Parts: sequence; structure tokens; C-alpha cells
Amino acid sequence: MDRFSIVSEFVHAEFDARNQARDKALVQARQVIRFAAQTIRAIHRMDIEEASHKLGEAKQLVRQLRNDLADYPELFYAGYTQDAFKEYVEAEITTALILNQELPLPSELDVEPAAYLNGLAEVGGELRRRCLDILRKGYSDEAERLLGLMDEIYALLITVDYPDALTYGLRRKTDLARGIVERTRGDMTISLREQRLTKAMKELSLKLDVEFNNGPETNLTEEEDSEQEND
Repeated sequence: MDRFSIVSEFVHAEFDARNQARDKALVQARQVIRFAAQTIRAIHRMDIEEASHKLGEAKQLVRQLRNDLADYPELFYAGYTQDAFKEYVEAEITTALILNQELPLPSELDVEPAAYLNGLAEVGGELRRRCLDILRKGYSDEAERLLGLMDEIYALLITVDYPDALTYGLRRKTDLARGIVERTRGDMTISLREQRLTKAMKELSLKLDVEFNNGPETNLTEEEDSEQEND
């Protein structure tokens, strides 16, 4: 066999294997993203059992992706793979924080630092959504807790000052996270003021009702006492 034939056979075998791995990884990545989205929807409904089930499915696929692409770093670090990891991280952290659990660590999720941070950066949007759902029912300490977590996330993100080539565009997501935190803080301030105003108006209304109801009776009693004295 001449050397050209050897090269041809080698490269075809290599690219066939890579192409098969890529096709499989694309399917797995889409499944991870779907399960992650379903997890987040379930946790917003506080359907903890469903969220846990979908999160488990996503976690299993993430592990499978890592194993399948161990020999293909160019596929492991491809955009679609890292995007899937990012969405998985977002689902894991969103679920944990809404349920008031500890923040999952990168080592516990078995993802790269950049994927972890980009997923963390997008959690703020989900926490804002949860805050707004709470505020529709009235201001509460739970909304304050979630806002505090959003502040902590942003405080961490702004310390990561590295080139976008390493962080996969984290700086832009950090800027967006800041805007989300500020808008949420503004919404909560308005909600608290409205709640206090509503409470004050109710108290005033009750006070006026009491004075109105007691007033005529007091006057009538005084008139009756005066008539009795005259008699």
C-alpha cells in the first residue's frame, strides 16, 4: 500500500469517528437543553418532584457527553456542547437557590469554569422571575432573600476579569446581570411602598369608620341626657 493510500485510509477513519461522535453529541446537547428548560419551568411551578426528575435526566446526559467526547476535545469544547453544559448549570443552580439549598460547586456539577460562570450569570433572570411571581402576592422576606442572592451572583461575576476567549463572553452576561438586579430592586421598592400605602389607607379607613359609627351615638346620648335633665 502506497503512502497516499495509507493517509487516505487514516484520515477517513478518523473523520468518520469524529463525525459520528459529533452527530451523537448534537443530539445529546439538545436533550440536555430541553431537560434543563423543563426543570426550570417545573421549579417555577414549585413542582419539586418533576424538577428533580428532569434535572436527573439532564445530569445523566451531561456525564455521558463528557465520557463520549473524552477523546475529542475539539467537540467537547464546541459551542453546542458548552451551551448544553451552561443550560444544565443554570437549571441546577436555579433549582437549588429557589429551594433555599446550598449553591452547587463547579466540581459537583462536573463542568468547566466558563460554562459554570455563564450558567450562573443567567440564573439572575430566573430569580427575578421568581421575585416578580412573589411580589404579585405581596412583598415578602422570600423576595428579599432572592434579591440578596442576585446581588451575590453579580458580586462574584464582576471579579472575573479575563478575556472573552477564556470566559466565552462572560463580560456581556455580567452587564446584563447588573441590569436585572437593579430592575428587580426597583420593582421591590415600589412593591414595598405600595404595600405600606395600602396598609396605611386601610388603617385610616377603619379609623374613620369607627369615628363615624361612634359619633352619632355619642351625640344622641348627649341629647337624651339633656332632655332628661330638663324634664
